[in-house]
Amino acid sequence: MKLQSLNSGYEMRTLIAKPNGSSMRKTPTTIRSCSPTQDLRGQSVAIIGLGKSGRAAARLALARGAASVLAFDHNPTLGLLEKDPVFEEHGGDNGALRTILGEFDGELLNNVDRVVVSPGVPLRKYGLSSLLQSGKQVMSELDFAAEILPKSIKILAVTGTNGKSTVVTFAGQMLSHLGINTFVGGNLGNPLSEAAFQCLQNPLLKPKFKVAVVEVSSYQMEIPNKYFCPSVAVVLNLTPDHLERHRTMRDYAVTKCRLFHHMSDAKLGLLCFGNQYLNEAVMGSLNEINLAWIGATPGVRIDMEAKIASFEVPALGINSQLQLGAMSMIGTQNYHNAAVAALSVVGLDVGLDVEAIGPCIEKLRPPPHRMQIVCKDIHGVTWVDDSKATNVEATYTGLMGLKRQKSVILLGGLAKVVDGHVSNGFEQLIEPLKYHRCVITDC
Repeated sequence: MKLQSLNSGYEMRTLIAKPNGSSMRKTPTTIRSCSPTQDLRGQSVAIIGLGKSGRAAARLALARGAASVLAFDHNPTLGLLEKDPVFEEHGGDNGALRTILGEFDGELLNNVDRVVVSPGVPLRKYGLSSLLQSGKQVMSELDFAAEILPKSIKILAVTGTNGKSTVVTFAGQMLSHLGINTFVGGNLGNPLSEAAFQCLQNPLLKPKFKVAVVEVSSYQMEIPNKYFCPSVAVVLNLTPDHLERHRTMRDYAVTKCRLFHHMSDAKLGLLCFGNQYLNEAVMGSLNEINLAWIGATPGVRIDMEAKIASFEVPALGINSQLQLGAMSMIGTQNYHNAAVAALSVVGLDVGLDVEAIGPCIEKLRPPPHRMQIVCKDIHGVTWVDDSKATNVEATYTGLMGLKRQKSVILLGGLAKVVDGHVSNGFEQLIEPLKYHRCVITDC
């Protein structure tokens, strides 16, 4: 085998922001670019949607050496990226970065080499579907980041209608408690493009992260991914949501199960047991992954009375149990979330087993607004924030998780589109609300 020099084929470029006229000496803002042969050198890239993901993708495109980046957003009140100190070097005379706000000429997208789409932008907008069908390189921000992410970083990807943020958070906490350098993000808050950008800062060193735990929304998989290759992929559940975009439950399931495409390493796919739509959607991946179930064998089963999770995945040599009784959180669903997170972490094959994870259980904390204990007041009342329960099923799960603790429920919100249903689904909440003291709701 021929060994190549570590810096062979790499080009370094440091982009320094222009001084702002102050006489005080300041540390310059920089975007350091270092990727194999500047893989986007000479190319033009369009970024559609300038929320967190789009901004991170724009910065990553520049760091990868793109000759020009066109950044689009329909909101005319946004600030121009080239006026932001982080991007300042690419505005003005340089012209490598250009922000276009409000309506724009779709012909601009025909003239770029690739188009990167933020998750909040549907394909039916801006002629993106037609561009994709024409063979133009149209990709998600997730795939754009994964394309340049070091291959040594193992990816744990989690999707589902409900619970994905909590499972991702628990998995990240377990890995961090056990000394594994971990990036936690994706749809959760930190775009994967941030992880890729950080890895480009010191390309000659070992990657900053050993594992990336990524929350993935269905919007991020609307465009089939090519470079996003999880070692472990989890689909927690599927209930009616986002149907104003996906139209049907069958299409929604197919989109979710794209997470099982192009898997690598252990190829552990965890799927909730007993969902007809997901069972049909996963059929095309059965021969490509090691499929295990949430709630059946092979997979993970939870005994809520004993508070024990049992793991059995013969294909990966996993056969063990995990005590969950030390958990300090409220809500029975969090026992399930912790168990799924634990099996996912073990499935990564980074030198951790179930026994090692045991001491982490009592240290787990839920993400904000998800069955989060806000305070226990002087009257002994526990206040719980579950405001991220933004659909009927999530609210139902939260109420059932508090079934044994008669509570006062503050309930509000707007109904979401449920395809083909006359009802908005709120009647599902009648039964779990019977277990509680009273309901206070807005009009």
